[in-house]
Amino acid sequence: MQLNEAIENNAVWASKRVDEDPMFFKRLARGQNPSILYIGCSDSRVTAEEMLGAGPGDLLVHRNIANLIPNNDHSSNTVVNFAIHDLGVRNIVICGHYGCGGVQAAMQSTDLGNLTSWLQNIRDVYRLHAAELDAIVDESDRNRRLVELNVYEQCINLLKIAEVQNAYSSSELIIAGWVFDMSSGRIKDLRLDIEQIVGSIRDIYSIAEKV
Repeated sequence: MQLNEAIENNAVWASKRVDEDPMFFKRLARGQNPSILYIGCSDSRVTAEEMLGAGPGDLLVHRNIANLIPNNDHSSNTVVNFAIHDLGVRNIVICGHYGCGGVQAAMQSTDLGNLTSWLQNIRDVYRLHAAELDAIVDESDRNRRLVELNVYEQCINLLKIAEVQNAYSSSELIIAGWVFDMSSGRIKDLRLDIEQIVGSIRDIYSIAEKV
């Protein structure tokens, strides 16, 4: 897609929206009230709104390479705090996807410039789960499992954030870990036991009054 084509597509889309609902953009301009914070990968093939059937204003979306929530990353931390504190979002989803290029790149012994330090987060996930991953002989199956474990570890990183701890302790927050399968178009809910995870990290990472 060329830039001029993108602008033309936007004009067609905007006109169609107004034809269908003359008040559509006036309502959007009043503000947002999303019910879900979606944290996903930047991969151009994985668009949250399309695969979830969501419209404008339904989701607050944050995307980066390999759907990471490093605790020293001000961008992702700011989005999480804004979602909970300012928008009152009470559902957070971290969604990875099978065939993630970031996960695959992290397992290569290659200097990728600035991307290398970012992907060290994936290597940390591998280190934490090396026994399980090394036991998987098939490389494709190992990468798929690493994608799932990365989502698991990013949910843990999410639970280290004070705003998340406060919201979760007051039973106002639901956290989920998903993986999108591009070959089928379906989302796999990893059904993470968030309560068990909270219990396992409470003594180390609790920085709120309760967690």
